[in-house]
Amino acid sequence: MPRHPHRASALGAIVVAVLALTACAPAGPAAVAPAAASGGSAAGPVATLGEPTELVTGLEAPWGLTFLPDRSALVSERLSGQIKHVPAAGGEARPVGVVPGVVPSSEGGLLGIVASPGFATDRTVYASVSGATENSIVALRIAEDLGSLTQQRVLLSGIQTADRHHGGRIALGPDGNLWIGTGDAFEPANAADGASLNGKVLRILPDGTVPDDNPGDSPIYSSGHRNVQGIAFGPDGTAYASELGHRTWDEVNALRAGQDYGWPETEGVEGDTGVAPILTVHPDDASPSGVAHAGGSLWIGALGGQRLWQLPVEAGAAVGEAVEHYAGEYGRIRTVEVAPDGALWLMTSNTDRATWGGTDARPGDDRILRVEVRPAAPADR
Repeated sequence: MPRHPHRASALGAIVVAVLALTACAPAGPAAVAPAAASGGSAAGPVATLGEPTELVTGLEAPWGLTFLPDRSALVSERLSGQIKHVPAAGGEARPVGVVPGVVPSSEGGLLGIVASPGFATDRTVYASVSGATENSIVALRIAEDLGSLTQQRVLLSGIQTADRHHGGRIALGPDGNLWIGTGDAFEPANAADGASLNGKVLRILPDGTVPDDNPGDSPIYSSGHRNVQGIAFGPDGTAYASELGHRTWDEVNALRAGQDYGWPETEGVEGDTGVAPILTVHPDDASPSGVAHAGGSLWIGALGGQRLWQLPVEAGAAVGEAVEHYAGEYGRIRTVEVAPDGALWLMTSNTDRATWGGTDARPGDDRILRVEVRPAAPADR
């Protein structure tokens, strides 16, 4: 489909951002994004962050993170296929069990997880699994004592597997549906192929069926994505997704039902097909993975970029320039989630060196950090 008319304005925003940043880039750990980042125009004060505190250490290649009703959390480990339980106040992560059928590869394995909203009674967790012949979305049952798990059923199969580009993020939307990011399985044409579940954002009901308001009689919600590893929702229900680009532009997109987002014909602002992203960042500064929404901003974990990006958003649009935090301080950030108390939990990925800017693990890696979000005063925005 043709590129949305604001493609030209996105290119112009980069030029404006370069000039503005050259003139007035602030100092300190939360610096304005470099010229490679393009967001919206400034819109006054935005949320700020408190000092990070360490909750958990000693994780191995962690990928997914989800919270339970008692405010504790479950973490998935990509290579081992294991789920671990993390106390609400932090401390030792204890094994729950190994998910059946996980076959790790360069980027595949046990990826995203999300707990059922009825977990207290149904004990169900949904997971994105890379298998020997395909990728799938499965429902798991976690024992009452959090000491074992069993696979209940496969909700969605037929997602092509490969050595790389699995996507893997799974999120529970405010609409009650499961939203799933997939990669193009390192075959770019998959993203534009309506018969393929790869290179898409998928949406299914928790029982695996297709919602009545999906664009077609298919799990496919949007297409033209290269490798979606982050999905988050604004308070108005807008869905946002982070996408790893090729060599020039990574993206953050506001998702719309039935829309094409351009890959492989278009990457970021390079090309004229699909819906334009609301943010583009060079892969050296991003390689984005997990995304969360809190305090009026998206918070985007960067792997190769080894930092946390902040993008003020409203109603599916960027309303401020992208800002970077913690550049190089904690290494690769895989996952960002909003805890029940409103704080962000950041999960690093330094023991998983197979992908996106491998870095030496630091003592205690991998870890989970807790950081409070301090929203801007409503009157100032």
